[in-house]
Amino acid sequence: MFTRRKFIKTSAAAAAGTMVTSSSLMKVIYGNPNIKNVGLQLWSIAKNFEKDFAGTLEMVSKIGYKEVELFGPYSFSTEKDKTAWNSVGRMVGFSQSGYFNHTAKQFKEILDSNGLTTPAMHVGLDTLRNKLNETAEAAHILGQKYAGIASIPEEERRTLDDYKRIADEFNVIGEKAKALGIRFYYHNHGYGLKEVEGKIPFDIILEGTDPSLVYLEMDIFWTTAGSADPIKYLDGNPGRYKLMHVKDMLKRVLFSGDGSNPQQWMELFPYITDAGSGVLDLKTILSHAQKSGVEHFIVENDVITNPKDSLEKGYKYLYSLKLSSP
Repeated sequence: MFTRRKFIKTSAAAAAGTMVTSSSLMKVIYGNPNIKNVGLQLWSIAKNFEKDFAGTLEMVSKIGYKEVELFGPYSFSTEKDKTAWNSVGRMVGFSQSGYFNHTAKQFKEILDSNGLTTPAMHVGLDTLRNKLNETAEAAHILGQKYAGIASIPEEERRTLDDYKRIADEFNVIGEKAKALGIRFYYHNHGYGLKEVEGKIPFDIILEGTDPSLVYLEMDIFWTTAGSADPIKYLDGNPGRYKLMHVKDMLKRVLFSGDGSNPQQWMELFPYITDAGSGVLDLKTILSHAQKSGVEHFIVENDVITNPKDSLEKGYKYLYSLKLSSP
């Protein structure tokens, strides 16, 4: 509890000239956090980077975030992935991505100057197929442990046989990535979670991939929108999920179809809200996530209107959350 005595001590420290950052103040108020790695997916504030790159990263740092997850394409990405991104960029209203017109080295220097690290990046599947060496080289410059994909291209996951083929390829990419000193991970965007011909397509990936080569990132919102139970997948696959996108739902909603395309994702954008501001039982889900082995809890909000306010809400919620033992 934040008592009057704690308030007096905090005020006295400030009056004495002690520098109190957002994150250190959180420690005074809430004690040591259960969730130590609170990160931010930069997709959430991409529009701000186009207006003020340095100032936006400084804002992220001052709020208290210590980690950021990047999204591509990058200078080393294949033309196919760059073309695919251009289409998505037009739909969401911004064009920059990757290192936001910086080199990997420059981006790392800017992160360092703001006390930020980056454990992971989203990379297009075609780039991982054809430019994995370049991907690993960039990851090592930035100190990233994970390189993965935000989704499987829609045209490559139309049938159960497609999923079997993708699972095999994930193993190949994962093995090559491991040899290069990084880990491959797959972020499911909520599709493939409904039964098709007696089988859940996503389960084919789980069953057909080597847990030591293919890791997972769960997005709580999209998993729920895809009609799946996040806790079931976390409990049933210990050690697989290493990263998690954390956001909330204004009310429980499902995809109008199978969630297979960006149009269906965007239909649900109005229901995305900051962590702790919606109807999902995030405390229970995150408790199971931590027990399952999730290492990085990453705040994400696809529809931020007030970036500073939204990022502060997400950070404070996760930092103050006291997780229970499932």
